[in-house]
Amino acid sequence: MMNQTKSTPNFVYTPDSQLRSPKNLACGMWRDLKKSKELAWRLFIRDISAQYRQSLLGIAWAFIPPIAMALVFIFLQSKKVVSFGTTDIPYPVFTVVGTTLWQVFSESINAPLKSVMASKPMLAKINFPREALIVSAFYQSVFGFLIKSAIIVAVLILYPVNFTVGTLFAPIAILMIILFGLTIGLLLTPIGTLYKDISSGLTVILQFWFFVTPVVYPPPQTFPYSIVAVINPVSPLLIAARDLITKGVLTNTIPFIVVCFLTICSMLLAWLIFRVALPIIIERMSA
Repeated sequence: MMNQTKSTPNFVYTPDSQLRSPKNLACGMWRDLKKSKELAWRLFIRDISAQYRQSLLGIAWAFIPPIAMALVFIFLQSKKVVSFGTTDIPYPVFTVVGTTLWQVFSESINAPLKSVMASKPMLAKINFPREALIVSAFYQSVFGFLIKSAIIVAVLILYPVNFTVGTLFAPIAILMIILFGLTIGLLLTPIGTLYKDISSGLTVILQFWFFVTPVVYPPPQTFPYSIVAVINPVSPLLIAARDLITKGVLTNTIPFIVVCFLTICSMLLAWLIFRVALPIIIERMSA
């Protein structure tokens, strides 16, 4: 009698619990990141289609929040209801660019949790590289900025400003804003999948964070208000991106470089925490 042999798959996804050493864990993270590209793109297309499919205004919702927010502050400033001081570029440009960048940042924070929640049924049934969820969230954040960049282009046409070679480096600062938002989102996602309080609390925190960030007003120069802009990690990124877009210069080089370095380090740590925590979260969701 002939012996029956069973074929084995060429690739077996190994959970992180089986990757004991740091070297194997790092290799596993990089391996899964490379293998997740195609799936991440499919998840991105699915999430974007679902986001606008059942919406009456569709993609217009990408423009409404930053424009509406900017118009409110432009009106208040023009009527002298509030005084934010003088800016070295036209205030409408200053405000519209600032609110657009802030919207990109806030959406980047929410992107990882939305990506995980949208894939919740699939997580409990299919074993796949979880990095696909992170990459999909990154794609959504970049897509959101590309759509909103039309607002920035429009306001720069209405209020011409001087461009230099430094303007070409603006995407680097914008990328760091997205990565910083994704880092915070990754850290909050494991808890946010279990408790809805995280989403509700995040909305309140972002509203408060908006007002302590120089989005619609120039950075304070007097103590103690100047300390807020210094200890606020998103301030150097937003200021750098706005300066590069509108003036082509980087006025806060050292704070920007420091926050970029901390963002990259924190991103790697948040990625590791996400990988370790997600299998535990999946077990609790399936229970």
